[in-house]
Amino acid sequence: MSKSRHIEADEADSSRRAFCVQACQAASCLALAALAEACGGGGGGGIGPSNVPQLSLVNGTASGSTVQVTIDSASPLATVGNAALVRSSAGLFLVARTGDQSFVSLTSTCTHETCTITGFDGGNYICPCHGSRFTTGGRVVNGPAAAPLRTFNTTFSNNVLTIG
Repeated sequence: MSKSRHIEADEADSSRRAFCVQACQAASCLALAALAEACGGGGGGGIGPSNVPQLSLVNGTASGSTVQVTIDSASPLATVGNAALVRSSAGLFLVARTGDQSFVSLTSTCTHETCTITGFDGGNYICPCHGSRFTTGGRVVNGPAAAPLRTFNTTFSNNVLTIG
């Protein structure tokens, strides 16, 4: 075989290889997208209820191993019985006000398939992916989740809630 035919054959092999790599990457991306859609995508849009009221978002400030949240009269956490999703650089937390001076803080990650819990209705947290419901204390009301949500200690003083 002449040198020019070797070069042409090598170029054809490289083109075929590049095409196969790109085709496999595209097929993988499509498969992952379909799987994410079928499993709820990790944050909503799954098969869970779509008409659930969403939690209000409240910002917290991480400091060491704690997160602090200022609770003023405008905060969704100012009223007993309300709940919010607290966002901080340390992560997301579900927080419910259970009394004048008491709060319960939980992980916002559903124990079923790690979706972020964003709904709250009738005193229960609701996962948007598959509809698992949890009490404000983290206990499973109905699945598919089987394990309770992780709790975090809270203290409340001078209108500042400390989680951690």
